[in-house]
Amino acid sequence: MMDIEKLRILGEASQYDLCNYVSLNQENFTSKNLPGIYNARTQGGCQVPLFKVLMSNFCTNDCNYCINHCHNRFERIEFTPEELITVFLHYYQNHYAEGLFLSSGMPGDADQAMEKMIAVARKLRLEYEYRGYIHLKIIPGASYDMIKRAMSLADRVSVNLESATSSGFEELTSTKDYHNDVLRRMKWIERLKKRHPQMAPSGQSTQLIVGANDETDQDILKRAEWLNKHLNINLSYLSPFEPLKKTPMEEHEKPADNRTPRLYQAQFLLNSYGFSFDELVLDDDGFLFLDDDPKLVWAKLHKELFPMEINEASFKELLRVPGIGKISARKIIEARKNGMKFTKLDEIKRLGVVVKRAEPFLKLDKNHQTTLSYKF
Repeated sequence: MMDIEKLRILGEASQYDLCNYVSLNQENFTSKNLPGIYNARTQGGCQVPLFKVLMSNFCTNDCNYCINHCHNRFERIEFTPEELITVFLHYYQNHYAEGLFLSSGMPGDADQAMEKMIAVARKLRLEYEYRGYIHLKIIPGASYDMIKRAMSLADRVSVNLESATSSGFEELTSTKDYHNDVLRRMKWIERLKKRHPQMAPSGQSTQLIVGANDETDQDILKRAEWLNKHLNINLSYLSPFEPLKKTPMEEHEKPADNRTPRLYQAQFLLNSYGFSFDELVLDDDGFLFLDDDPKLVWAKLHKELFPMEINEASFKELLRVPGIGKISARKIIEARKNGMKFTKLDEIKRLGVVVKRAEPFLKLDKNHQTTLSYKF
């Protein structure tokens, strides 16, 4: 019989991990509000219900932001592999969940926690012939062998980096080592992935907390750029700090609501739009300007490039225009190859351009068609 209370507690305890999803059987699930259900997003923007849960909330780490930190006094519970498999298969077979996202606290030893999660994945794959999506969290400090075993069973693995710098990490915990327990493990994952491309076919991901320590936006973006360059992590998940009761940081101030979205926008500029770190506009303290998105801030400072002729601009140049993304830029280039000459704003609007943002920065067939203006 399903232990609903245990499921509720361990499901809620896993809510702060973020995840994306690679593919989706659109007709294969039923929307239902159940404990442990987490709606991930596909690359196409669809929501996909995953069964996301902690194996255990026992933990010997003292992460100051986490409700499961070792000094907190509450009832500790855990699933056995068999219990968790039973719940997941019930959800999956009834079309409540499309896949599994499994994490855990660390009850004494990293490999002990990993062994139980791996047992779930192994039984699902080998005994129940489950071929769907599995995301396994790698416990900081886990051995190379455990990581390799996890990657042989999972579609995606992840280690939460939490902080952009080792000094920031030390503000959050004294029981984990930034370079050895976390970064070293992430490098192992990348090395294994290069040697065995079939392992964890969806790759690895990670997550950083925004606003839990004194790190600047510059620190976070430099780390995101490094992760992309050295570990092939195209998108580092950013989680705004949330003060939780009964944690050492329950009185810590939350970050501004628009800080994390601005960091995501800047990260996309670095990893997908061809911007270099030096082109990002930061204030004297190393923070992004919150009133406008980073591409708009950059464009306002480069009046020599605008307005740009849309019928002549290269793909790379189009990506510099506010309101034009990668998809709409490709459509513009493709339409021009097919003989299209743009003369009206409605023509580019139909291709996905956000005209309200783009029009002050564009000329269409030598005409600057705008009713808006920016102070360059």
